[in-house]
Amino acid sequence: MTAAPMSGDLGERAASHVREARLWDRHMELARFGATAAGGVDRPALSAAEAAARGRLLEWAAARGMTAHTDTVGNLFLRLEGRDPGLPPLLTGSHLDSQPTGGRFDGVSGVLAGFEAVEALLDAGIRPRRAIEVVAWMNEEGNRFAPGMMGSEVFAGWRMADTVLAARDADGVSVADALAAMNAALPPLPVRPAGFPVAAYLEAHIEQGPVLERTGAVIGAVTGIQGKQTWRVTVTGEEGHAGTQPMAERRDALMAAAAAILALRAACAGAGPDVMLTVGRLVVEPNAPSVVPGRVTFTIDLRHPDTALMRALGSRIQDICADRAAPCAVEAVPLIDAASVAFDEGLRRRTLEIAGRLGHPAMELPSLAGHDARPLASVAPAAMIFVPCRAGISHNEAEWAEPAHLAAGTRVLAALLAELGEG
Repeated sequence: MTAAPMSGDLGERAASHVREARLWDRHMELARFGATAAGGVDRPALSAAEAAARGRLLEWAAARGMTAHTDTVGNLFLRLEGRDPGLPPLLTGSHLDSQPTGGRFDGVSGVLAGFEAVEALLDAGIRPRRAIEVVAWMNEEGNRFAPGMMGSEVFAGWRMADTVLAARDADGVSVADALAAMNAALPPLPVRPAGFPVAAYLEAHIEQGPVLERTGAVIGAVTGIQGKQTWRVTVTGEEGHAGTQPMAERRDALMAAAAAILALRAACAGAGPDVMLTVGRLVVEPNAPSVVPGRVTFTIDLRHPDTALMRALGSRIQDICADRAAPCAVEAVPLIDAASVAFDEGLRRRTLEIAGRLGHPAMELPSLAGHDARPLASVAPAAMIFVPCRAGISHNEAEWAEPAHLAAGTRVLAALLAELGEG
């Protein structure tokens, strides 16, 4: 969509009503749900902690006259009705779930920025022509249920709802059962099919990198998201007695997996410094001190801005692992293949323009982390607004963002929503 020309100082009016203290207090309040002893957050998708966070959001929304609904895969939508209810709404938000040792800002800051932006519009007496919906996507992180971004990908038509609902966590609990339990803990809401027409999607987020802090910029207009592939690799050997089985005769799955992982690291390092390779989960069976491991499963997270290069490396994973894991057997199963995405140029320019008008130093930069904005960009013009996080630390209990920076990003978001809301 094209933003309407400025009507008076509509954007600045909305931005001026963003309340930094209210925004910060709500971050701290939601951080109580799943709080860890070290000051972080452990809030798995569809957990009791996420249900409690959603319940508080619903209370705040009801107090401001917003309506709420969910969909068949558990995405939550809070709607500020527009003057013309028949128009496709603007959508803004992020997610509430976290990593096991996550911080207080990743994901939730986008939901709260969207909510504060709507409150700023209401406080400024602005009722946009187009409705605005604040969304909390289901399972962005992939911490409890794999893969991540389930809710946004179903919304965008990338995944089937039935497939997502059938996925199970490590304890065997399905998404369907966890969703039913969470919904039972909350006030009843209308449930709609996943997906509907959207005029534009805007997502505020901490950068999760050090660039903004190092350059002194407060606002990042995100150019796009680098590509990502994930794999599950299973190495199958043979269990044996640690004291009696000769070393030369062993089919040690853990030693084989270690050799394969080191070979993968060398291959990726040889492809350039921008290749990101992570082995984040390793399951050893039977995981006993005196038994030669018979089976190892590990995950691969492979990322690069160049989709072709990323996929070329991905195509070698099976062969590299099989070559180095012999005499054990190897099976590499692809889970995610997400191409790099470029965000809407017009929205990116508008973000920089608004930041300049509001006096916030801004720059363009790519996102090296994945976000729900990736699938949303395939169904609507999309943009992301980054603010700094201290030392670029994220997915960590030490994650930190300054109250003033969160407010600055929210002011840019509020102004953008106010202007686009008239389009």
